[in-house]
Amino acid sequence: MRTVFVIGPDKKIKLTMTYPASTGRNFAEILRVLDSLQLTAQHQLATPADWQQGQEVVITPAVSDEEAAIRFPGYRTVKPYLRLTDQP
Repeated sequence: MRTVFVIGPDKKIKLTMTYPASTGRNFAEILRVLDSLQLTAQHQLATPADWQQGQEVVITPAVSDEEAAIRFPGYRTVKPYLRLTDQP
């Protein structure tokens, strides 16, 4: 087995990905995860499955509608629990 660890500045493990020894690691996925971790650490956002740089992101439920209107003007509500905005 081969495992990739991402450890944040707070010295906590943010990601582990384990691959069988016979399977190569997907560096594009590792870079995508690093981009997502950096984005979500700076803003209260989440990235959907298969997210790529420049695509819409999800505003977390921890952000109120009032705060979202200030921080992410023009965001759109798909469902009460699903609010999307352009990547900052």
